[in-house]
Amino acid sequence: MKAIGYFEAGALDRADALIDLDVPMPAPGPQDLLVKVAAISVNPVDTKIRSRRGATGDTPEVLGWDAVGEVVSCGSAVSGFVAGDRVYYAGALERPGSNAEYQLVDARIAAHAPLSLSAAEAAALPLTAITAWELLFDRLGVSEGGGEGLTLLVVGAAGGVGSILVQLARQLTMLTVVATAARAESVTWVKGLGAHHVIDHSQPLLPQLQALGIKDVELIASLTHTDQHYPQYGDCIAPQGRLGVIDDFGPLDMSVLKRKCASFHWEFMFTRSMFETADMAEQGKLLQRVADLVDAGTLRSTLGEHYGAINAANLKRAHALLESGKARGKLVLEGF
Repeated sequence: MKAIGYFEAGALDRADALIDLDVPMPAPGPQDLLVKVAAISVNPVDTKIRSRRGATGDTPEVLGWDAVGEVVSCGSAVSGFVAGDRVYYAGALERPGSNAEYQLVDARIAAHAPLSLSAAEAAALPLTAITAWELLFDRLGVSEGGGEGLTLLVVGAAGGVGSILVQLARQLTMLTVVATAARAESVTWVKGLGAHHVIDHSQPLLPQLQALGIKDVELIASLTHTDQHYPQYGDCIAPQGRLGVIDDFGPLDMSVLKRKCASFHWEFMFTRSMFETADMAEQGKLLQRVADLVDAGTLRSTLGEHYGAINAANLKRAHALLESGKARGKLVLEGF
């Protein structure tokens, strides 16, 4: 089957950074769905893994953690799915990815795709929807319908996670949502997703919050460049507030949060599948809830740009845009 992958980890400017391949068809295990992939989206994790993790022996590394496709067959222990179902999922970090014609995914972390979306529109959602949902409701501790009188600051709101987080916070809670964006097109994008206010993260945050009449914020979702923005968070966060982060960075000085007794929370959506936690199936349920909310018109796809067919050349273009830090919404590819 067709796939896109690589053998040696490294920078994108090498000819073999991503190449078109032919690899064997996988066979499903008891908990697996074998899916014929229709569309995928590209996430920052793709670029990070490509630059850091090489292939094992003669088996190429095939990336990709967002997909929409049709179930071809089901493992013996699978329930809730049958051949022909259209599903969407974010996959598992340690398994071959969705940059291939066929992929295996554990049925517990998959769901039926939204009926109202095209394959490309649906492919934009899984990884970022899981991340945003877990960050908002599990890590920051907001309850659905709750948050009245509280403010959520979303730093880096125009990216994939921010684009769904802003919607979830606005549509499912009573939070005041303050989003950050630096470019004019990003400001327009975030406002369209429902942010109450938009401020510029390239400028000091606290004076902009105060200009809105906001003394401090109870909740901060730091989605990108946390190491750059973190020194400001001690001043912006309210006493006993919560800071949630998703990106990679070096050591931080935790004493910045001490005097406010503010707490620090990691969100990493691959934890459940990586460790096969007892609540692993919650991700499948979460994705089904998101699909239902999309079909009800409560949430919308965060597709930013369609990059054409799934091949090495187009994936290189998508990786390059993500590495530039200028992507808005999700980058999607469709068909082989």
